[in-house]
Amino acid sequence: MQKQQCKVCGYVYDPEEGDPDSGIVPGTPLEDVPEDWYCPVCGVTKADFEPVE
Repeated sequence: MQKQQCKVCGYVYDPEEGDPDSGIVPGTPLEDVPEDWYCPVCGVTKADFEPVE
């Protein structure tokens, strides 16, 4: 599973860790995260994330 980085603030979503504070369990790839999820740092949508090279 590939990490994804927020283009606005640089937060890295790691699918192996998920986002437990937002109810996203470890092992959840970003494409499976609900559409109403927002970056926990700056609040943009998951559309503003790009794969980490």
